[in-house]
Amino acid sequence: MKNDLFVHVPWKQLGPNWSFFVDNRVQPEIAFKADDFTDPAFEHVRALSAELSQHGLRNTIHAPFLDLNPGALDPLVLEATRKRFHQTMDCAETLASDLIVFHPGYDRWRYGSQSQLWLETNLRFWPEFIQRAERMGCTLVLENIFEESPKTLAALLQAIDSPFFGACFDIGHWHLFGQNDLEAWLRHIGKHLRHLHLHDNHGTSDEHLPLGEGLIDFQALFRSLDAASVCPSITLEIHEPEGIISSIATLTRLFDSVQKL
Repeated sequence: MKNDLFVHVPWKQLGPNWSFFVDNRVQPEIAFKADDFTDPAFEHVRALSAELSQHGLRNTIHAPFLDLNPGALDPLVLEATRKRFHQTMDCAETLASDLIVFHPGYDRWRYGSQSQLWLETNLRFWPEFIQRAERMGCTLVLENIFEESPKTLAALLQAIDSPFFGACFDIGHWHLFGQNDLEAWLRHIGKHLRHLHLHDNHGTSDEHLPLGEGLIDFQALFRSLDAASVCPSITLEIHEPEGIISSIATLTRLFDSVQKL
């Protein structure tokens, strides 16, 4: 499990916290923002790539998402999204990243009955990125954010149906916004599920608590994954070192208990 386990860290916080990752053999999921792409040569990213390789640590990436939308109906927003996503893939190529997490940009309050337009735009947007991902050997995944139902994501994933394009199931966001039960979500996206984002909350805000400190039933998640013979990689989206360490221990206990069922 630990070889496929990552921990969320913003790019600007990775350097100050580097010893935590190395000392604890923790692999980073590096979150980039638009203003992190100020060095056109990515010299700092190249230096990090060498450090990761030296310590035998793999990595995943979280792409910028504020103001971006791969399903945008405004062509200027779409062009900005295309530029930022290619910059993200430049970093991923330099870092030999396993996987990149993107936000899909959909919510029913914004699109209403126009979800088909969002889908059609996405179908035109993603092929160039998937072709690049295939050359890199890197998987692209879409994370549920405000989705109440898995149907829009499932429709996109089924229409493209590439082994390099899948779903990232964020259980914290599902607990806040999802209207379908856990098993229904996993049934819809299970074939395309490549990655998990794990953190806890009480169902009222996106608290990003350590596992077990909120109300999410993680054991039910792992039972469902085990029953479906699905084994995605995992990122812990917890922001304090103590919470990360305790969540790794909780995750290990959950994984072991499900394996014994």
